[in-house]
Amino acid sequence: GAESSSRHLPSHEGSDSFESPSPASKEACFEIFLSSLLVPGPCDPEDLIDGIIFAANYLGSTQLLSDKTPSKNVRMMQAQEAVSRIKAPEGEAQPMTEVDLFISTQRIKVLNADSQETMMDHPLRTISYIADIGNIVVLMARRRMPRSDSQENMEAPDPAQDEKRQYKMICHVFESEDAQLIAQSIGQAFSVAYQEFLRANGINPEDLSQKEYSDLLNTQDMYNDDLIHFSKSENCKDVYIEKQKGEILGVVIVESGWGSILPTVIIANMMHGGPAEKSGRLNIGDQIMSINGTSLVGLPLSTCQSIIKGLKNQCRIKLNIVRCPPVTTVLIRRPDLRYQLGFSVQNGIICSLMRGGIAERGGVRVGHRIIEINSQSVVATPHEKIVHILSNAVGEIHMKTMPAAMYRLLTAQEQPVYI
Repeated sequence: GAESSSRHLPSHEGSDSFESPSPASKEACFEIFLSSLLVPGPCDPEDLIDGIIFAANYLGSTQLLSDKTPSKNVRMMQAQEAVSRIKAPEGEAQPMTEVDLFISTQRIKVLNADSQETMMDHPLRTISYIADIGNIVVLMARRRMPRSDSQENMEAPDPAQDEKRQYKMICHVFESEDAQLIAQSIGQAFSVAYQEFLRANGINPEDLSQKEYSDLLNTQDMYNDDLIHFSKSENCKDVYIEKQKGEILGVVIVESGWGSILPTVIIANMMHGGPAEKSGRLNIGDQIMSINGTSLVGLPLSTCQSIIKGLKNQCRIKLNIVRCPPVTTVLIRRPDLRYQLGFSVQNGIICSLMRGGIAERGGVRVGHRIIEINSQSVVATPHEKIVHILSNAVGEIHMKTMPAAMYRLLTAQEQPVYI
């Protein structure tokens, strides 16, 4: 979603697993994919272990509040917001400090170029996002919001509350002619750190070449639930809903999830006795393609909600829907353990997905909760056990998933807010 002049690397939240072979902490997304095999970089890996230095100008820092797992587009907007806050208006002098940016597989440090005093020091695992926009680099590090006493005393944190908890994002803004190189080097530092983690656990990352992985993808058919439902003409239909002027439609919508063939919104709940339910023409799980001729494909959830709210004074609404069951079927084909799955999971929720990996081909979607793995329910299964099951699964891996927001509604963890 960004302009061609800006490139951005995927979020690497939860890279705790790089530093220690212990199971991922509850706050972390456990990285199941071997990102090291797919993110080439400009540096010699040995140099990144010792650390490399780039010269840059430090323009300033700002703090943003962020959801736990925002989308890539939201991350980029946050980065651009940080730049707009820090950069001086056109024509005004920009305050700046000459710095040395130290990047290694362990940490990122910012040193005053003259005094060599440390101005900032972030462990690599706390870096959530790197964006380069022209000659500007935005480095975003997360800080946990302090828990209240009442939260500290809770014996078991509620996963739904944990998802909604916000984080303080510290955004540092730098200017450098090497902006793109800096961003690529930080991305590569994550990759090299992961290779070191694999070696510490007795796995040789060179055992699997990029060509082997490409060859595997080329032999696999794409399996995506969407394709099955979209290809049947009887599943794609126009539905007309009659309602009173001033009456709400009476639905809850959620995102279909990144990884969908056509990312749009799904009906997650319907108000009892509301126009949507009374029509008898809509089901939970239906994907809404357009409303009154306005396409919802690719639009943010908030925009889709606004469009539906804007229909309050209309008496007849036309929805173009694709009939889909609320549960998505996923099929990942993994010949052996050397092939990375290509997604991260946290407390049963898929929180990142590698573009072009076997998981994306199999229909995995970001923001979905895993309900079953190979016909075994994992609804009440601890995070570490889910990671263990997935890490050791080979052959055909069958999963059932549904949008996490829909799951919370169905299990009464959240109350529906109808629109």
